[in-house]
Amino acid sequence: MSIFTTLIDGLSFAECPRWRDGRLYFTDRYTRRVLAVSVDGSVETYARTDGFPAGIGFLPDGRLLISSMLDRKVLRREHNGAIVEHADLSVLADGLLNDMLVDDEGFAWVGNFGFDLFSGAPARSTLLIRVTSDGTPTVAARDLAFPNGTLLTPDRRTLIIAETMANRLTAFTVSNGVLSERRTWAAFGDPPATTDVKRILEEAAVVPDGICMDAEGAVWVADVLNRRVIRVAEGGAIVDDLNTNGLCAFACMLGGGDGRTLFVCVAPTFDDTEAAAHHRSAILMTRVGVAHAGLP
Repeated sequence: MSIFTTLIDGLSFAECPRWRDGRLYFTDRYTRRVLAVSVDGSVETYARTDGFPAGIGFLPDGRLLISSMLDRKVLRREHNGAIVEHADLSVLADGLLNDMLVDDEGFAWVGNFGFDLFSGAPARSTLLIRVTSDGTPTVAARDLAFPNGTLLTPDRRTLIIAETMANRLTAFTVSNGVLSERRTWAAFGDPPATTDVKRILEEAAVVPDGICMDAEGAVWVADVLNRRVIRVAEGGAIVDDLNTNGLCAFACMLGGGDGRTLFVCVAPTFDDTEAAAHHRSAILMTRVGVAHAGLP
C-alpha cells in the first residue's frame, strides 16, 4: 500500500516545488504555467510564460523569479503580475536552463543541462550561474555534471547541489555570494567513466534531481530512474527510501503548516514528446518525521 496521496494530477510536467505562505508553488513545463496549490487541492495559475518554465524562487521582496529553459533567460513576475526579463544567461549557459535556487540576498543560483539531452548528445560538464538581485549573471562554479536541485543549509554557509549525471551531491562553502571549498557531500558510487547518457543513467546507483533539507541535516533526494525519494545523510548513507508509486521522481519539497509534509513531483517519463502530449504528471504527498530546514 502506498504511503503517498495525490495532491494534484493531470499536469504536463511538474517541477521545482517551493512551499511559501501556505501554498506549494511549482512549474508545469508544457502548459507554460507556474501554479500555486493548497493542501486541500485548490489551485491558482500564478504566472504564464511564453517559453518552458523550469526553476522558480522568490526574491526578498516577494517577486517571483522563473528560469526559462529554451531562451536561457531568468524572468521576473512583478507584483502586478507582469512578466519581465530579469537576466539573459544565453552567453553563459551551455544547455537548457534547469533548476534554480533564490536565496535571502536575492542571488539566483541557476543550473543548466550542459548538452542537448533530448537529442541524445554525449554528456559534458557545465556551469552553475549566479545572478545578482539586479540581474547580473556570472559563473559561480564550473565542471558540474548536469547541475540540478540546489539548497542552502540553515546557516546559509553551505550550498549543496545535485549532479544528476555524476551519482553525487556536491557542496560548496558560501560567503558573500562566492562559492569555494568544493567537496563531495554524498557519493552514491563512482562517477561515470563514459559520456553516453543511457549508460550513465543505467549504471548510476542514484540519479539525483530535486533536493531539500530537513532539520536534522539530512537531504531528501528525488531519485529519478529508481522511482523513489530517498533521505540521505552526509557521506551518502540512505536512511529512508520511499517508492513513488512506480513513477519517476523529479523534485521534492518539505512544507505544510509544520514543515513535515513531503511533496514529490512525479511523472511516468522525462520524454518531452510524451509529457507534452499526455499530461500524466502529478504531485504526491506524505507525512514525514522531521521538519523542513534551510532553503528552498
